[in-house]
Amino acid sequence: MVRTLVERAREGDQEAFGELARGAIDRLYRVAYRILRDPDLARDATQQALLEAWRGLSGLRDPDRWEAWTYRLLVRACYREGRREGQVGVVRLISIDGSVIDDPAEALADRDDLERAFRRLPTDQRAVVVLHHYLGIPLKEIAETLGIPAGTARSRLHNATRRLRAELDADALDPVSRKGHAV
Repeated sequence: MVRTLVERAREGDQEAFGELARGAIDRLYRVAYRILRDPDLARDATQQALLEAWRGLSGLRDPDRWEAWTYRLLVRACYREGRREGQVGVVRLISIDGSVIDDPAEALADRDDLERAFRRLPTDQRAVVVLHHYLGIPLKEIAETLGIPAGTARSRLHNATRRLRAELDADALDPVSRKGHAV
């Protein structure tokens, strides 16, 4: 079905593209929000990505790669939005592992610490973390989606994980001065 819509849209069928966009907009927005941590920036990035998809549809060689291609366009739009806004935003994501929370206040504090650390990551590292951990996309496919070497995707994920640990450790050692300042 998607393949047929992509082929029709490539021939200029605006209704077919409208269907593709309606089918993609929610998933693209969720990813953009998780990368940018700001609803307005996420909407802008999503809109930019879909506009670029319409304009560049003739460049999509394989209609079956529509989803991966739109993720690539979206991540690039997120990079632009992140640079434009200085990567400032409120973080509201981190996956939940399903474990029972004994102390909601402590869980909230832990989540806030993790969000603060995540916000300090560069947008390119956030993108790989979100694509890998939130969407479950394998690193090889992330590399293809982003148009980067597989080693670069692995490196970004590794560096992001290492940096998150370092930020969390630093917050734990000096919670008052680090948490009291906005990043």
